[in-house]
Amino acid sequence: MVMTLHRKREVLLHTAFWAVYVSFIINHITSYQTGPQIHWGRVLLASLISVSYLIVLSYLNYFYLIPAFLLRKKIGGFIISFVGCFAVLTLVRVGIETLAFGRSWETKSPARTQIIIQSTISDLFIVLFIGLLRFAADWVEFDTHRRQLETEKLNAELKFLKAQVNPHFLFNTLNNLYYLSTIKSDTAPLVISKLSEVMRYMIYDSNQEKIELAKEIEYMQHYMGLERLRLRDGVPLEFKVAGRTDILISPLILITFLENAFKHGVINGNDQCWIKARLEVNENRLVYTIANSKIKTVSYPADGEGIGLKNVKRRLDLSYPGKHKLHIDDREDSYSVILTIERP
Repeated sequence: MVMTLHRKREVLLHTAFWAVYVSFIINHITSYQTGPQIHWGRVLLASLISVSYLIVLSYLNYFYLIPAFLLRKKIGGFIISFVGCFAVLTLVRVGIETLAFGRSWETKSPARTQIIIQSTISDLFIVLFIGLLRFAADWVEFDTHRRQLETEKLNAELKFLKAQVNPHFLFNTLNNLYYLSTIKSDTAPLVISKLSEVMRYMIYDSNQEKIELAKEIEYMQHYMGLERLRLRDGVPLEFKVAGRTDILISPLILITFLENAFKHGVINGNDQCWIKARLEVNENRLVYTIANSKIKTVSYPADGEGIGLKNVKRRLDLSYPGKHKLHIDDREDSYSVILTIERP
């Protein structure tokens, strides 16, 4: 199994630490040597014993004592187990050093008791440091896992919100097609053709995380074509595009405001209805402005927001967190929206 980048960094950190410690312990042991020459064989053997002792104690604590006791909040069991392991391993170390060096390997200054105390404190500090690395590693792993779960949750929510757009649009379009069929309009086949183009985009292209703005605009133009056929071009409609259209955006966000404009702003036989939309893209941001007339005979949600608008607001929060602004101006005779999206 291939190690993750986190695990590789963890191993590298531990390796670097022990490399530095070995150099330190060698320098420490040689500082107590007397005479003009250093007994390198004894120095290296003493360093090996000391480092091996600390590695065994540290990783016994790292891999067994901490997970078995401390992480399960068994503080008393941890203290007893650690003190026991520390005592046994220390006796083993003293025995090995006695066999290796006998009485000839004794320091004369400072006092041996002071050296033992300092060495014990130093050893405990090393073991404590390695133990803290365990907690740091666990925290990083936990945080990484938490972020992955949050990302998966947000992606699932985003897919669910996008899936809600499709039935909503299909329902509106089928209503339009039903209306044309009841009046036996010759434009019904053309509506079906345009609807197939729209559904192709919604089923295939909109499943991507990002889509070219040009394709989104083409999709919106097909939608406006369907509405024009239903309304028989009886509503003044302006849709202007300025700037680049090769940038990437989240699909099916802009269409919601256009749908609302047709749903709440126009009606057949009313020559006072109008819709004006403009999409402008510069180097730093996308600005989408759309305004429509309001029909007094059309009922509006009590809170001013339908499912479609709440849906698109949530999608904007998920797709462009901290990088978008949505301004809505709801007046008695008009309704306008200005959406600004900062480009990454």
